Amino acid sequence: MKKHILLTGKPGVGKTSVVKKIIPLLGVDAGGFYTEEIRELDRRMGFRIATLDGEDGVLAHVDFKSNYRVGKYHVDLDSFERVAIPALERAVKHKSLIVLDEIGKMELFSRKFREVVSKILDSEKSLICVIKENGDVFTEEIKKRKDVILITVNYENRESLPEEIFKMLQSLQKR
Repeated sequence: MKKHILLTGKPGVGKTSVVKKIIPLLGVDAGGFYTEEIRELDRRMGFRIATLDGEDGVLAHVDFKSNYRVGKYHVDLDSFERVAIPALERAVKHKSLIVLDEIGKMELFSRKFREVVSKILDSEKSLICVIKENGDVFTEEIKKRKDVILITVNYENRESLPEEIFKMLQSLQKR
């Protein structure tokens, strides 16, 4: 039985925007986090994590120094694990739907994150998440699971997807 919805697609196509448009439709029965750009003037300087229960933290920043790096961004693994991991663990315990934006290069530096993602996928809860398009072994195994629906976000479908995915989630949760 399908119970997880994974969104993939090219960088910048609007995957996070789709997730953020779905969140208000979900109500209080969802938990987890999404990411947002940190902008200064008109330059992207990094990314922050925002949980559905109101906490936030830095995921990566150009001015941060770290051994974990994706492009020009240095990943703040401590901040990520301090904010994202507890938000996901709370969601697994208390919510019926987990929102996870995203399973990507920056997040995958965290072993704890991989463990929590595996726990979520194996739970009875439904998951909606963004997953990087070009995978590694971990993400490719997730995409191949029999209980996932993989949707590619593109410029043509991104406006209609929030409502379509919300309807899918409603039917998944009625089963």
